[in-house]
Amino acid sequence: MREAQIQPSGFLLELSPDWLILRASENAHAFLGEYHQRLIGEPLSQFTLAQPLHDLRNSLSRQRSSNGIARAYRVRLIDEPRYFDIAFQSLDDTILLEGLDSAEGGLGDSFGSVSRLIEGLGGADRKSNLDGAARRMRALTGYDRVALVLGDERVESSRSKLPLLSVSGALPAIVAQSADDPVGLFPRKDGEPIDKALLRSPTPKQLEELRAAGVASTLCVPVVRDGEKLGCFQCDNRAARPPSFEIHAAAELFAQIFGMLLPD
Repeated sequence: MREAQIQPSGFLLELSPDWLILRASENAHAFLGEYHQRLIGEPLSQFTLAQPLHDLRNSLSRQRSSNGIARAYRVRLIDEPRYFDIAFQSLDDTILLEGLDSAEGGLGDSFGSVSRLIEGLGGADRKSNLDGAARRMRALTGYDRVALVLGDERVESSRSKLPLLSVSGALPAIVAQSADDPVGLFPRKDGEPIDKALLRSPTPKQLEELRAAGVASTLCVPVVRDGEKLGCFQCDNRAARPPSFEIHAAAELFAQIFGMLLPD
């Protein structure tokens, strides 16, 4: 099994239930100002502001979405004028906390678009419904191409000619830049990939396949109804895209509503 790695565009902390830092991505210093070796075994509160961390723990415990991931935006986690978007999930007896630099402005714009984009779906014939969903997902995310795959059905909305993307295994939810080298977690463990992390790294083979296809960034969003995965939206982009937990969450919401409206 491969080593657990994440993409360098964000950081990851693995925490105990009482928020002691068990592992940290080896780029943590670039975000939190402390090297990963220094973080291990210490409470997260030692390296963050008290009130934002308190608010984060309370709010995230109440806001888990259907896939178990909670998010918070523009959190001033450290004593610097720097803001982070946070994704948080519980896995067995540990907690994964992932962070990204917040985008400047536009907070809430993606969520505000979902209700408008969902209008008109579910009332047409199936093919028109699928075509419309792919177009709307592309409008929501801004990616060059969106393919909606439901079993043997596949429809595509594209503004840029890209070769058909075929990769080995499931991609991470977000790939920011296929040209980037992944970052390991410390301390390292034998064969323990962080499969559910939003920012886990693609495998070396997947990175090669993305680069060969001319795809720099991807977004993978499942279509789920009543707990059953029906398919997914696969979003691809030629140029690198800064990762966004907000866009991913809005795309998830759109896909969930689409799944409920999808006729059998």
